[in-house]
Amino acid sequence: MIDKKNALELYKTMVEIRKFEEKLYFLFSTRAMPGSMHQYNGEEAVAAGVCANLNKDDYITSTHRGHGHCIAKGADINKVMAEMFAKQTGCCRGMGGSMHISDFSVGMLGANGIVAAGIPQATGAGWTCRYKKTNQVSVAFFGDGAANEGAFHEGINLAAIWKLPVIFVCENNLYGFSTHYRKVTPIENIADRAASYGIPGIVADGMDVLDVREKSRQAIARAREGGGATLLECKTYRYMGHSRFENPTYRTKEELEEWKQKDPIQNFGEYLKRQYGLADGELEKIDAETDKKMDDAVAFAEQSPDPDPFDYQKYIYA
Repeated sequence: MIDKKNALELYKTMVEIRKFEEKLYFLFSTRAMPGSMHQYNGEEAVAAGVCANLNKDDYITSTHRGHGHCIAKGADINKVMAEMFAKQTGCCRGMGGSMHISDFSVGMLGANGIVAAGIPQATGAGWTCRYKKTNQVSVAFFGDGAANEGAFHEGINLAAIWKLPVIFVCENNLYGFSTHYRKVTPIENIADRAASYGIPGIVADGMDVLDVREKSRQAIARAREGGGATLLECKTYRYMGHSRFENPTYRTKEELEEWKQKDPIQNFGEYLKRQYGLADGELEKIDAETDKKMDDAVAFAEQSPDPDPFDYQKYIYA
Protein backbone atom coordinates (compact mmCIF):
# COMPACT_ATOMS: atom_id res chain seq x y z
CA MET A 1 0.00 0.00 0.00
CA ILE A 2 1.31 3.42 -0.93
CA ASP A 3 0.58 6.54 1.11
CA LYS A 4 -0.95 9.66 -0.41
CA LYS A 5 2.27 11.69 -0.38
CA ASN A 6 4.28 9.10 -2.30
CA ALA A 7 1.39 8.43 -4.65
CA LEU A 8 1.20 12.11 -5.54
CA GLU A 9 4.96 12.19 -6.13
CA LEU A 10 4.60 9.32 -8.59
CA TYR A 11 1.81 11.15 -10.38
CA LYS A 12 3.79 14.40 -10.52
CA THR A 13 6.84 12.63 -11.93
CA MET A 14 4.81 11.03 -14.72
CA VAL A 15 3.06 14.31 -15.53
CA GLU A 16 6.40 16.12 -15.62
CA ILE A 17 7.84 13.59 -18.06
CA ARG A 18 4.75 13.76 -20.29
CA LYS A 19 4.62 17.57 -20.26
CA PHE A 20 8.34 17.76 -21.01
CA GLU A 21 7.94 15.51 -24.03
CA GLU A 22 4.90 17.41 -25.27
CA LYS A 23 6.78 20.68 -24.94
CA LEU A 24 9.70 19.23 -26.89
CA TYR A 25 7.38 18.05 -29.66
CA PHE A 26 6.00 21.57 -30.00
CA LEU A 27 9.46 23.13 -29.96
CA PHE A 28 10.85 20.75 -32.55
CA SER A 29 7.77 21.22 -34.74
CA THR A 30 8.25 24.97 -34.72
CA ARG A 31 11.98 24.58 -35.42
CA ALA A 32 12.87 26.39 -32.21
CA MET A 33 15.09 23.49 -31.18
CA PRO A 34 17.95 21.84 -33.10
CA GLY A 35 18.49 18.15 -33.82
CA SER A 36 16.17 15.21 -33.31
CA MET A 37 14.73 13.21 -30.43
CA HIS A 38 13.10 9.93 -29.39
CA GLN A 39 10.04 10.48 -27.22
CA TYR A 40 8.93 8.64 -24.08
CA ASN A 41 5.17 9.38 -24.19
CA GLY A 42 3.28 6.36 -22.86
CA GLU A 43 6.18 4.79 -20.98
CA GLU A 44 6.25 7.18 -18.00
CA ALA A 45 5.22 4.56 -15.44
CA VAL A 46 8.44 2.61 -15.97
CA ALA A 47 10.89 5.43 -15.24
CA ALA A 48 8.74 6.85 -12.43
CA GLY A 49 8.05 3.49 -10.79
CA VAL A 50 11.64 2.26 -10.83
CA CYS A 51 13.33 5.53 -9.85
CA ALA A 52 10.92 6.03 -6.95
CA ASN A 53 12.87 3.27 -5.18
CA LEU A 54 16.33 4.65 -5.89
CA ASN A 55 18.53 6.93 -3.82
CA LYS A 56 20.22 9.97 -5.29
CA ASP A 57 23.60 8.20 -5.38
CA ASP A 58 22.29 5.05 -7.07
CA TYR A 59 23.20 4.74 -10.74
CA ILE A 60 21.12 4.42 -13.90
CA THR A 61 22.04 4.05 -17.54
CA SER A 62 19.62 4.94 -20.30
CA THR A 63 18.85 4.61 -24.00
CA HIS A 64 18.37 6.93 -26.96
CA ARG A 65 14.90 7.51 -25.40
CA GLY A 66 16.32 8.95 -22.19
CA HIS A 67 14.53 12.16 -21.18
CA GLY A 68 12.08 10.33 -18.91
CA HIS A 69 14.80 8.44 -17.06
CA CYS A 70 16.78 11.64 -16.53
CA ILE A 71 13.77 13.49 -15.10
CA ALA A 72 12.63 10.57 -12.93
CA LYS A 73 16.12 10.26 -11.44
CA GLY A 74 15.91 13.86 -10.25
CA ALA A 75 17.80 15.93 -12.80
CA ASP A 76 17.08 19.66 -12.74
CA ILE A 77 14.41 20.34 -15.37
CA ASN A 78 15.94 23.69 -16.34
CA LYS A 79 19.28 22.06 -17.05
CA VAL A 80 17.67 19.22 -18.97
CA MET A 81 15.76 21.68 -21.14
CA ALA A 82 18.87 23.81 -21.66
CA GLU A 83 20.73 20.72 -22.83
CA MET A 84 18.04 20.16 -25.45
CA PHE A 85 18.71 23.69 -26.67
CA ALA A 86 22.49 22.96 -26.71
CA LYS A 87 23.13 25.69 -24.14
CA GLN A 88 26.06 26.16 -21.80
CA THR A 89 23.75 25.83 -18.78
CA GLY A 90 22.65 22.34 -19.88
CA CYS A 91 23.44 19.33 -17.72
CA CYS A 92 26.12 18.36 -20.28
CA ARG A 93 27.17 21.98 -20.95
CA GLY A 94 25.31 21.81 -24.26
CA MET A 95 27.55 19.06 -25.63
CA GLY A 96 25.42 15.97 -25.06
CA GLY A 97 22.04 16.71 -26.50
CA SER A 98 19.02 14.44 -26.47
CA MET A 99 20.63 11.06 -27.15
CA HIS A 100 23.57 11.53 -24.79
CA ILE A 101 21.98 13.44 -21.95
CA SER A 102 23.39 12.71 -18.49
CA ASP A 103 23.68 14.15 -15.00
CA PHE A 104 26.29 12.53 -12.80
CA SER A 105 25.14 14.62 -9.81
CA VAL A 106 22.01 12.45 -9.54
CA GLY A 107 23.58 9.18 -10.71
CA MET A 108 22.29 9.44 -14.29
CA LEU A 109 25.28 8.05 -16.16
CA GLY A 110 23.92 8.86 -19.57
CA ALA A 111 21.63 8.15 -22.45
CA ASN A 112 23.21 6.29 -25.35
CA GLY A 113 22.76 6.26 -29.10
CA ILE A 114 24.10 2.70 -29.37
CA VAL A 115 21.47 0.02 -28.73
CA ALA A 116 22.26 -1.99 -25.55
CA ALA A 117 25.43 0.00 -24.79
CA GLY A 118 24.12 1.08 -21.39
CA ILE A 119 23.80 -2.52 -20.18
CA PRO A 120 27.53 -3.29 -19.68
CA GLN A 121 27.99 0.24 -18.31
CA ALA A 122 25.39 -0.46 -15.63
CA THR A 123 27.12 -3.76 -14.90
CA GLY A 124 30.39 -1.86 -14.45
CA ALA A 125 28.67 0.61 -12.13
CA GLY A 126 27.29 -2.35 -10.17
CA TRP A 127 30.80 -3.74 -9.81
CA THR A 128 31.90 -0.35 -8.44
CA CYS A 129 29.07 -0.45 -5.89
CA ARG A 130 30.10 -3.89 -4.70
CA TYR A 131 33.84 -3.15 -4.70
CA LYS A 132 33.39 0.02 -2.63
CA LYS A 133 30.77 -1.63 -0.39
CA THR A 134 28.57 1.45 -0.62
CA ASN A 135 25.15 -0.27 -0.61
CA GLN A 136 24.36 1.48 -3.88
CA VAL A 137 22.64 -0.24 -6.79
CA SER A 138 22.74 0.21 -10.55
CA VAL A 139 19.83 0.10 -13.00
CA ALA A 140 20.06 -0.43 -16.76
CA PHE A 141 17.07 0.77 -18.79
CA PHE A 142 16.90 -0.71 -22.30
CA GLY A 143 14.37 -1.64 -24.95
CA ASP A 144 13.20 -4.97 -26.33
CA GLY A 145 15.50 -4.55 -29.33
CA ALA A 146 18.51 -4.47 -27.02
CA ALA A 147 17.61 -7.91 -25.67
CA ASN A 148 18.98 -9.47 -28.87
CA GLU A 149 22.30 -7.65 -28.75
CA GLY A 150 25.45 -9.32 -27.47
CA ALA A 151 25.92 -6.66 -24.80
CA PHE A 152 22.66 -7.80 -23.18
CA HIS A 153 23.95 -11.34 -22.65
CA GLU A 154 27.46 -10.30 -21.68
CA GLY A 155 26.31 -7.69 -19.18
CA ILE A 156 23.73 -9.89 -17.48
CA ASN A 157 25.99 -12.93 -17.42
CA LEU A 158 28.78 -10.98 -15.71
CA ALA A 159 26.38 -9.47 -13.19
CA ALA A 160 24.95 -12.90 -12.48
CA ILE A 161 28.21 -14.74 -11.84
CA TRP A 162 29.52 -11.94 -9.61
CA LYS A 163 26.13 -11.35 -7.94
CA LEU A 164 26.33 -7.64 -8.66
CA PRO A 165 23.63 -5.20 -7.43
CA VAL A 166 22.21 -4.49 -10.89
CA ILE A 167 18.58 -4.39 -12.00
CA PHE A 168 18.15 -4.85 -15.74
CA VAL A 169 14.92 -3.11 -16.76
CA CYS A 170 13.66 -4.04 -20.21
CA GLU A 171 11.11 -1.50 -21.46
CA ASN A 172 9.30 -3.77 -23.90
CA ASN A 173 7.25 -1.36 -26.01
CA LEU A 174 6.76 -4.10 -28.64
CA TYR A 175 8.82 -2.46 -31.39
CA GLY A 176 12.54 -2.21 -32.02
CA PHE A 177 12.22 0.74 -34.40
CA SER A 178 9.67 -0.83 -36.80
CA THR A 179 10.17 -4.53 -35.99
CA HIS A 180 7.74 -6.24 -33.64
CA TYR A 181 9.71 -8.06 -30.97
CA ARG A 182 7.96 -11.39 -31.62
CA LYS A 183 9.41 -11.43 -35.16
CA VAL A 184 12.91 -11.63 -33.73
CA THR A 185 12.33 -13.14 -30.27
CA PRO A 186 10.96 -16.71 -30.03
CA ILE A 187 9.52 -16.32 -26.52
CA GLU A 188 6.61 -14.30 -25.16
CA ASN A 189 8.47 -12.83 -22.18
CA ILE A 190 11.99 -11.45 -22.43
CA ALA A 191 12.15 -11.86 -18.63
CA ASP A 192 12.14 -15.65 -19.17
CA ARG A 193 15.73 -15.39 -20.39
CA ALA A 194 16.78 -14.67 -16.81
CA ALA A 195 16.58 -18.41 -16.06
CA SER A 196 19.59 -19.10 -18.28
CA TYR A 197 21.68 -16.81 -16.05
CA GLY A 198 20.32 -18.14 -12.76
CA ILE A 199 18.72 -14.84 -11.75
CA PRO A 200 15.08 -13.88 -11.17
CA GLY A 201 13.03 -12.79 -14.18
CA ILE A 202 9.97 -10.69 -13.41
CA VAL A 203 7.25 -9.27 -15.66
CA ALA A 204 5.53 -6.01 -14.70
CA ASP A 205 2.66 -4.10 -16.25
CA GLY A 206 4.59 -1.14 -17.61
CA MET A 207 1.39 0.93 -17.86
CA ASP A 208 0.72 0.52 -14.12
CA VAL A 209 3.08 2.64 -12.04
CA LEU A 210 2.22 0.84 -8.80
CA ASP A 211 3.02 -2.57 -10.28
CA VAL A 212 6.35 -1.29 -11.60
CA ARG A 213 7.11 0.41 -8.29
CA GLU A 214 6.43 -2.71 -6.22
CA LYS A 215 8.24 -5.21 -8.43
CA SER A 216 11.26 -2.95 -8.85
CA ARG A 217 11.24 -2.32 -5.08
CA GLN A 218 11.63 -6.03 -4.46
CA ALA A 219 14.44 -6.35 -7.01
CA ILE A 220 16.29 -3.31 -5.65
CA ALA A 221 15.96 -4.50 -2.05
CA ARG A 222 17.30 -7.91 -3.06
CA ALA A 223 20.27 -6.27 -4.79
CA ARG A 224 21.10 -4.11 -1.76
CA GLU A 225 20.99 -7.18 0.47
CA GLY A 226 23.57 -8.98 -1.66
CA GLY A 227 21.15 -11.17 -3.59
CA GLY A 228 22.46 -10.10 -6.97
CA ALA A 229 20.90 -9.10 -10.26
CA THR A 230 17.32 -9.23 -11.53
CA LEU A 231 15.83 -8.96 -15.02
CA LEU A 232 12.62 -6.93 -14.87
CA GLU A 233 10.55 -6.71 -18.05
CA CYS A 234 7.98 -3.90 -18.17
CA LYS A 235 5.32 -4.34 -20.84
CA THR A 236 4.67 -0.84 -22.13
CA TYR A 237 4.02 1.15 -25.31
CA ARG A 238 5.30 4.29 -26.98
CA TYR A 239 2.63 6.55 -28.42
CA MET A 240 4.92 8.39 -30.82
CA GLY A 241 7.05 7.09 -33.66
CA HIS A 242 10.52 5.72 -33.07
CA SER A 243 11.96 9.20 -33.53
CA ARG A 244 10.80 12.68 -34.40
CA PHE A 245 10.93 12.09 -38.16
CA GLU A 246 9.41 8.60 -38.27
CA ASN A 247 5.80 7.80 -39.22
CA PRO A 248 4.87 4.49 -37.52
CA THR A 249 2.99 2.92 -40.46
CA TYR A 250 3.94 -0.56 -39.21
CA ARG A 251 1.25 -0.47 -36.50
CA THR A 252 -2.49 0.14 -36.69
CA LYS A 253 -4.44 3.05 -35.27
CA GLU A 254 -6.57 0.50 -33.44
CA GLU A 255 -3.51 -0.89 -31.66
CA LEU A 256 -2.43 2.59 -30.60
CA GLU A 257 -5.89 3.47 -29.29
CA GLU A 258 -6.10 0.17 -27.40
CA TRP A 259 -2.88 0.98 -25.56
CA LYS A 260 -3.95 4.56 -24.89
CA GLN A 261 -6.88 3.15 -22.94
CA LYS A 262 -4.22 1.90 -20.52
CA ASP A 263 -2.60 5.34 -20.21
CA PRO A 264 -0.49 5.31 -17.02
CA ILE A 265 -1.19 8.93 -16.09
CA GLN A 266 -4.92 9.02 -16.75
CA ASN A 267 -5.56 5.69 -15.01
CA PHE A 268 -3.39 6.55 -12.02
CA GLY A 269 -5.20 9.87 -11.72
CA GLU A 270 -8.48 7.96 -11.49
CA TYR A 271 -6.90 5.71 -8.85
CA LEU A 272 -5.92 8.76 -6.79
CA LYS A 273 -9.49 10.02 -6.90
CA ARG A 274 -10.90 6.68 -5.76
CA GLN A 275 -8.25 5.89 -3.16
CA TYR A 276 -7.69 9.29 -1.58
CA GLY A 277 -10.76 11.26 -2.58
CA LEU A 278 -8.82 13.73 -4.71
CA ALA A 279 -10.95 16.19 -6.59
CA ASP A 280 -10.50 16.93 -10.29
CA GLY A 281 -9.27 20.39 -9.33
CA GLU A 282 -6.29 18.98 -7.42
CA LEU A 283 -5.04 17.07 -10.44
CA GLU A 284 -5.71 20.03 -12.71
CA LYS A 285 -3.63 22.16 -10.35
CA ILE A 286 -0.71 19.75 -10.76
CA ASP A 287 -1.11 19.96 -14.54
CA ALA A 288 -1.12 23.76 -14.44
CA GLU A 289 1.90 23.95 -12.14
CA THR A 290 3.79 21.56 -14.41
CA ASP A 291 2.88 23.56 -17.51
CA LYS A 292 4.35 26.65 -15.85
CA LYS A 293 7.45 24.69 -14.88
CA MET A 294 7.96 23.74 -18.52
CA ASP A 295 7.44 27.33 -19.71
CA ASP A 296 9.95 28.55 -17.13
CA ALA A 297 12.44 25.89 -18.25
CA VAL A 298 12.11 26.99 -21.89
CA ALA A 299 12.63 30.63 -20.89
CA PHE A 300 15.71 29.63 -18.87
CA ALA A 301 17.11 27.70 -21.84
CA GLU A 302 16.42 30.43 -24.39
CA GLN A 303 18.09 33.06 -22.21
CA SER A 304 21.14 30.89 -21.54
CA PRO A 305 24.42 31.45 -23.44
CA ASP A 306 25.70 29.15 -26.14
CA PRO A 307 28.82 27.18 -25.28
CA ASP A 308 32.10 28.34 -26.74
CA PRO A 309 32.99 26.07 -29.71
CA PHE A 310 36.32 25.26 -28.04
CA ASP A 311 34.77 24.26 -24.71
CA TYR A 312 34.93 20.65 -25.85
CA GLN A 313 38.64 20.73 -25.00
CA LYS A 314 37.76 21.06 -21.31
CA TYR A 315 35.87 17.77 -21.25
CA ILE A 316 38.10 15.37 -23.16
CA TYR A 317 40.24 14.39 -20.18
CA ALA A 318 39.35 13.87 -16.54
